[in-house]
Amino acid sequence: MTSQPPATVALSADDARRIALRAQGFLGAPDRRAGVRGVLRHLGAVQLDTISVLARSHELVPYARLGAVDRRTVESAYWSPESEPAHAFEYWSHAACILPVEEWPHFAFRRRAYRARPQWHHELSPGAYERVIEQLRTEGPLTATELGGAKNGGEWWDWSESKVAVERALMYGDVVCTRRRGWKRVYDLAERAIPDSLQHDDLSDAECVRRLVALAGRSLGVGTREDISDYHRLKNAQVDAVIADSGLVPVEVEGWGRPAWADPRALGAVPRGRHRTTLLSPFDSLIWDRPRTERVFGFTHRLEAYVPRPKRIHGYFAMPLLSGGRLLGRADPAREGSTLIARQVSLESPKAAPAMAEALREAASWVGCTEVRLDRTTPAELHPLLRKELG
Repeated sequence: MTSQPPATVALSADDARRIALRAQGFLGAPDRRAGVRGVLRHLGAVQLDTISVLARSHELVPYARLGAVDRRTVESAYWSPESEPAHAFEYWSHAACILPVEEWPHFAFRRRAYRARPQWHHELSPGAYERVIEQLRTEGPLTATELGGAKNGGEWWDWSESKVAVERALMYGDVVCTRRRGWKRVYDLAERAIPDSLQHDDLSDAECVRRLVALAGRSLGVGTREDISDYHRLKNAQVDAVIADSGLVPVEVEGWGRPAWADPRALGAVPRGRHRTTLLSPFDSLIWDRPRTERVFGFTHRLEAYVPRPKRIHGYFAMPLLSGGRLLGRADPAREGSTLIARQVSLESPKAAPAMAEALREAASWVGCTEVRLDRTTPAELHPLLRKELG
């Protein structure tokens, strides 16, 4: 690990928490004029996931910050219609993410790495890759189905050769996804879909990483090396090599017990303003790094969607409750017609009940539900209180 210069700024744990909330768009008035695209630019990455309970995660992220933004507006803000230039693209960042199109050059290092060390379990017959590229060139943007079918007819991972080829082309940067049709990716040639001004891969690997480190620091507000590495899934050694030139400032945070860096723009007065009360997607960038969530908020959270039902503690898609800048509980939601069902609610204390009721009512209204049904509360003695708060 590269040695860090002495920290010139000392932050309390509470200062760091507030800085993190402000950097992630949860403290202070939201920029409604910039809307969903502004949220995407501010965060630098919005994670995608197929699970849909209240809504899919990429919809929940702007909702958590802006409130009840129209869901069709969310979709059109991310994925460009054919008549508009691309303003976002899908690629591997923290995971599969939507990224601002301005970040296309910054991922040249990853595209080069995939080309040099492809990690594929599928072989392609000679010419298959080239045929997919030529089909896109000739016919225009296409889904995997339109390219010849996404599957071979077996299990879900049994991709067809054309699907393997186009996904490989996406990893290499010859193909890009800047819009979806329903939930299907629409593939296009990067040379056609990415604006000309961004059509270059001339940044060195080190410069790509330096820029991503700076952007991660801005989006986090303050973070350790591991926090910064995790944001775009960089290697610690890559971060060590560039962090001194990233513009981030070494800081010491009370109780963290490890070196940290902050965005210098976040180090003025302690952030203040209105706190958002909302339910968070487990894939929200405020909490997607579980060790950081425990360090910043003193809150342990795990996604249990892939945990066998008998072993789940908080529920299939338990969504943490953010209120007053703290994480105060969890709700595992479901929908039945016009009813939002809180299958299981976990509260840290009785004081969290009004905030949870507020968050559940707002979420219900956003997805078009007119009622909220409370099934189970932990601890059980808080069930009557929460039911009363729900009205």
